[in-house]
Amino acid sequence: MIDHVTIRVSDFAASKAFYSTVLAPLGYELAWEDAEKRLAECGDFSIAEDGKPLTEHLHVAFAAPDNATVDEFHRVALAAGYRDNGAPGERHYHPGYYGAFVLDPDGNNVEAVCHNRD
Repeated sequence: MIDHVTIRVSDFAASKAFYSTVLAPLGYELAWEDAEKRLAECGDFSIAEDGKPLTEHLHVAFAAPDNATVDEFHRVALAAGYRDNGAPGERHYHPGYYGAFVLDPDGNNVEAVCHNRD
């Protein structure tokens, strides 16, 4: 359904470091960057500091293959000094929904989630 998403950030270097760090345990990496345009992409997700209005109050969830990967996402984020917004655990959304939340440098809610629907 969605082809791609770009969020506008206030500090390109800080956001690039954040997303590079927290997405690594999920097997994702910022694979393309245009430093001059202050744009970086990780597949269909990108960050940009391009003078357009800042993305605020966003919740974005990245798929994890299992609960251990969600745990690692959260552990790595906190070890790097990023802010917790919900420890790993089962959520009420549906049986088997396991997620963890951290805040990016602009306060957006970033989640790793595994849907254990056996």
